[in-house]
Amino acid sequence: MSAQRVPLSSPNTALHTSSLSSQTSSLPLWDRISLWASENKAVVYTIAGVAVVMSSAGVVYYLSDSRKDGNNDAMGEKKRASKKERRKAKKEKEGEQEPPTARTTETELKHPQWNQIHLGTFLKSTSQPLNPYRKKYPFPSPTSIPHEANLPQERKEYATKLKAAGNIAYGDKSYNDAIELYGKAILCKPDPIFYSNRAACYNALGNWEKVVEDTSAAIALDSEYVKALNRRANAYEHLEKYSEALLDYTASCIIDQFRNEQSAQSVERLLKKVAEAKGKVILEGKERKLPSPSFVTNYLQSFRPRPPPEGLEETADLDEDSGKGQLRAGLQAIAKKTGKDYENASAAFDKALELRDLGEHEALAYNMRGTFRYLRGENADALKDLTRSVELQPGLSQSFIKRASMHLELGNRDAAIKDFEQAMEQNTNDPDVFYHRAQLHFILGEFGEAAKDYQKSIDLDKDFIFSHIQLGVTQYKMGSVASSMATFRRCIKNFDKVPDVYNYYGELLLDQQKYQEAVEKFDTAVEMEKQTKPVGMNVLPLINKALALFQWKQDFQEAEKLCQKALIIDPECDIAVATMAQLLLQQGKVTEALEYFEKAAELSRTEGEIVNALSYAEATRTQLEVQEKYPQLASRLQSMGPNMGAAMR
Repeated sequence: MSAQRVPLSSPNTALHTSSLSSQTSSLPLWDRISLWASENKAVVYTIAGVAVVMSSAGVVYYLSDSRKDGNNDAMGEKKRASKKERRKAKKEKEGEQEPPTARTTETELKHPQWNQIHLGTFLKSTSQPLNPYRKKYPFPSPTSIPHEANLPQERKEYATKLKAAGNIAYGDKSYNDAIELYGKAILCKPDPIFYSNRAACYNALGNWEKVVEDTSAAIALDSEYVKALNRRANAYEHLEKYSEALLDYTASCIIDQFRNEQSAQSVERLLKKVAEAKGKVILEGKERKLPSPSFVTNYLQSFRPRPPPEGLEETADLDEDSGKGQLRAGLQAIAKKTGKDYENASAAFDKALELRDLGEHEALAYNMRGTFRYLRGENADALKDLTRSVELQPGLSQSFIKRASMHLELGNRDAAIKDFEQAMEQNTNDPDVFYHRAQLHFILGEFGEAAKDYQKSIDLDKDFIFSHIQLGVTQYKMGSVASSMATFRRCIKNFDKVPDVYNYYGELLLDQQKYQEAVEKFDTAVEMEKQTKPVGMNVLPLINKALALFQWKQDFQEAEKLCQKALIIDPECDIAVATMAQLLLQQGKVTEALEYFEKAAELSRTEGEIVNALSYAEATRTQLEVQEKYPQLASRLQSMGPNMGAAMR
């Protein structure tokens, strides 16, 4: 199994943001329209004499044609004049004087065309009779609506009655009738609830485009209307517009402070969907190359070092252009532990199998080529090589172990277990088999079984440091802190020149918040790495120290410097890139963090790793979009701090 271990703890994914306000002029067209509409509620235009209402969703309702408008306008004026005369006559009769002031409502000043709109006129023109719902929920008939129903309060009251009738129709599952009723309510008084209710009807009919249209109108009128946001998100998801759905669900969760479990789960689901879709694209176009030197080193050193097989020693007289010569060259390049040498080794193993004439070393050649194909993410070809290796030489247990590792990574647990059983049949006393089977148990959370196998590996070979280290980590995971600390103290005593001991011990101390001791251990590991591997040093102690300084002193500046240093030494270290992204996110540097999360996805080997990195990237990107589209939510994002990350990831 790989030397990669399950971390004891991980830094909070604090999707912590600062307010990013932008002027209206810089917003996209739809955003400017939505913002304007939300401020103005509804707009009434007269186009070539035709009175129309433009909803915030961009839907145009024609209330009457130009001829009817003209006639109605004249009739209205006449009606108003006669009414004034009657009122004046009545007051004069009672000895009162009518004040000489114009009786123009506030709405009429804003929208004089309302005077041209008669509710009775447009209700009479309906193509569907409303009588069934008038019986269940009475509202005035068109012929009984007085002209004063054009005034704001009367329109509001009538809209409420229409909405109530729509609710009855909706309850009866008469969705088309409900749609008409809500539509007429909207004409009386554009209201986000009316739009959302009509969207619910379209939702029941599966008309997702209309759902988006009406919920968008509702949100333009009330940008924090959670029900409309969730309803639109659901419609977007049905339309396979996952990024848009994710944005709406995220905004909904922020408004509700992640109290709605269903919406929070929807965010998680959509993060995965968006990440998986983008991950497949990345994987298809991804250049197959080796991961960072740190990753390759950690993987290779999880197997006990063995001397070169007989006939491949450094002193053996081999033609460098022969299969055996290239196989030996590859093994020698691996020992140098640098990125360039790992590339050279990979090329040498490919060449060795092309040249053939490998004799008894053919199984080893397939093993090594399969190993580097696996590291490049070429799993199918790697499986073929390792299978060929065990066919040629079943006693080469490393081939079974590496194949088991691949099976587990691909989610085939049973195949992985079977490979370990076959390896055990070939060699019951191979400490590598027990060590890597312990890794399998560890990954599956079977810590008791893992501890037994680590101990067995130590009993067979007490000089392999990683068996001791992983035993100590496993004891810690089991809650046996005292036993774990004792194991690491013995490690330091017996392996005092091995930097990995200090690095892993520092991780346990950091998890216990013993910051000073942890930093001291990381510093020791760094110095040892410099002395023993000045060119290809392991950068993990630098990254761990960065995390320690952040958690201990909130020293972002020094933590960033350490991560940058790690990236100079190993530019493709995915752990360093991901840690830098987290540090930037903690400081609210969301745009910069996004760049690092995307880079981490590019550096990832497998589809699962790519999807995980992209999930963080998409969560970060969605934050930026929320702040841009809903600037009023930016301060809430900032106040949520680390909790936001836990909710979204």
